[in-house]
Amino acid sequence: MEQTDRNVSSDGAFLSLNNDKVNSKGSANASSPGCLHGSPDISETCYECEQMLGYLPRELAKVLAPLLDRHYIECEGCVVGVPEQQLDHVPIQLKCQKYTDENESYDDLKHPQFLWENFIGAVGNGNLLQPSSTRYQTNFSLMITDVMANHSHLFSDKEKSFLGYIDMISCMDDLSNYDLKEVIDVLSVPEMKEILKELQKNNVSCTRRHELLSTLLSLYHNGTWLYACCPCGYHGLLRKFTPGTCSTILPKRILRTCIRISDVADELLWRVQMLFFLNGDQDLSSFLLVDLGLVRFPVYACTISHRVFQERNDLLQYEEAIQVAQVMDQSLDNSNMEMVTRCIELSEKRLSTAPKEENATRAEPPPSFFSRFSASLVYSKILTLGASVYERDRRYTDAIRVLKRLLSTVASDRKRGYWALRLSVDLEHMNRSNESLSIAEAGVIDPWVRAGSKIALQRRVVRLSKPPRRWKVPSYANAVTKNIKEVNIEGRPLNCETGAKNVFYGYDGELCGVEQLALQYYADEGGGWRGTHSEGGIWMTIFGLLMWDAIFSDVPDVFQTKFQTAPLDLETDEFYRSRKDLIESQLKKIQDGIAEEILISSWELHQGTSCRGVNWDRHSLTDLRAAVVCTGGHRLASLLRHLALDYRSWSSGMPDLLLWRFLDERGGGEAKLVEVKGPRDQLSEQQRAWILVLMDFGFDVEVCKIAENEKDGLFQSPGHLTMIGASIPTAQNSYVWAKPTMSIGQ
Repeated sequence: MEQTDRNVSSDGAFLSLNNDKVNSKGSANASSPGCLHGSPDISETCYECEQMLGYLPRELAKVLAPLLDRHYIECEGCVVGVPEQQLDHVPIQLKCQKYTDENESYDDLKHPQFLWENFIGAVGNGNLLQPSSTRYQTNFSLMITDVMANHSHLFSDKEKSFLGYIDMISCMDDLSNYDLKEVIDVLSVPEMKEILKELQKNNVSCTRRHELLSTLLSLYHNGTWLYACCPCGYHGLLRKFTPGTCSTILPKRILRTCIRISDVADELLWRVQMLFFLNGDQDLSSFLLVDLGLVRFPVYACTISHRVFQERNDLLQYEEAIQVAQVMDQSLDNSNMEMVTRCIELSEKRLSTAPKEENATRAEPPPSFFSRFSASLVYSKILTLGASVYERDRRYTDAIRVLKRLLSTVASDRKRGYWALRLSVDLEHMNRSNESLSIAEAGVIDPWVRAGSKIALQRRVVRLSKPPRRWKVPSYANAVTKNIKEVNIEGRPLNCETGAKNVFYGYDGELCGVEQLALQYYADEGGGWRGTHSEGGIWMTIFGLLMWDAIFSDVPDVFQTKFQTAPLDLETDEFYRSRKDLIESQLKKIQDGIAEEILISSWELHQGTSCRGVNWDRHSLTDLRAAVVCTGGHRLASLLRHLALDYRSWSSGMPDLLLWRFLDERGGGEAKLVEVKGPRDQLSEQQRAWILVLMDFGFDVEVCKIAENEKDGLFQSPGHLTMIGASIPTAQNSYVWAKPTMSIGQ
């Protein structure tokens, strides 16, 4: 026992055990170390006479606390020795007895038995008074405990037993169970050559790793190695690859100092990690980053009312789908089209049967945003990629089949717009224009088709619905062909190679991209604007800061772990519906002109805390304040509401530049958004959709097109350059080639 600053009264003093929930020495979860209180007689313990003695070791307390909290056991103890120094460890003896209830069923006893086995395992470890394990090991144990507390229904009894005794796993295994190629892969090239020498294969001339590997594998057949000669004098001797044989040269050489994690352990621990983080991008290193202070996660409540995976079979199907996706990626990297086709066909088969399984009657359906953890979603992504592969190879018939399968089986997915668009395009490639038009028209009215995909489908309908196919002009024809303001400038390129990145000489004579050239133009001749090239990043940061309280509000099931940077429903329609009152209240404040105060307060309270979309390093508070003030409350509130309603569809494609300038000393200002396009660039449909939406919100938005001009300009005087009759102020002795012109285009 670890003492506090109080003295132990005497040897043999009776002890009572309490679970101190606010103990600073404990972990953040329920299994924090308990504290021991001493009293003259345990049967006469009272709060007035108790003396705080200290804390149990963390390793023991975290497995004992759940048993005490649930009244599965009762404990009593005594001091068995008095330490020499005041703060030395105190040796104690605890007597623990399990409660028994004849009315409890077998299922009721499973969880207490599991906790009891963990407790016995911790006691049997025998190192309770030693210094605590490393942080990494402690976090690993915490992860397993958390997963077993929340997802134990997803594991079999054998798997639970495995996890409960993970520290006692034997490292011994049957060497004959190993795949030889996997074993040889451990070897370096010099070691492979040494093995060949011992096999009397000195005449082998190969030097590359894969050649040596093939040679070694060719010498191994049916569990035996073939030697041309051996030290014992027997020619043509077959030496078996079995453990414990003195003549197993290769196994001894390779496995003497190698450790291999069993496939069962690897698979099971991967599952634990996935269930704990619910994110393929995170692993145990997240604990380490937090412990080192390099990452800080937001504070929020984990209110869990539904299980992510209702049944074990749901989890196994999800894992199988992920494995198919991994094989698909590897096969594409290796150009193994046969395997790619097999993955696509398997995904089609699985997806066609998924709706019947998912629509099975359940007492209470899970939240819709849990669908991200379904096998159906993974298979739909595989098929989306598969359709692209077929299109690349001009296999339009196969692509059409896959896209129709997706549209007919996946009813609620924002990818429906992409699928409908690609299907319409592929049908046109097959000269099926009428069907292509019908697909586009159906996509336009699909409630799951939004943003850029909807604009693209609308434009296709307008183009394809000419008489005699359609006589009536669509109601949205004028909206999708609306004029967008353009500014054209000419710049001196570094090169004019097709496919190369656009690089120009800037106003300062340095090389820069088209966005930096546009920023320099707007800061100078373009009107004295300040701004940033963020491609929407600054708006995502502003959204996160101004909507922080709404994002991390207490909504059931959206926070499942303490390592999330956003709620699980952020990219779904549920995000706005579940927080409508809170979001609208915040938007009302923004509309009333206090966005800057909210921004400053949120920055000061949360600076450095990880939040989806918030980039603390790229955007300074000064720039964020300027952007908020110059945008204006009404426009800013409209933009943020748009993101809150459909974050996923609108979190990309915003204009490249956000510009602002102050008009007077009182702080009034204006803002402008600019999409920059190089000589051979075109607006994407998502970018066009954003520009049209921003125009509707009242933003000043335009497209800046940069054209190449390779002609040499002539300096009329220091600091000025004349080009096509226009005089542009420039920096002294700089080489600038830019001329602004204004036009209105499609």
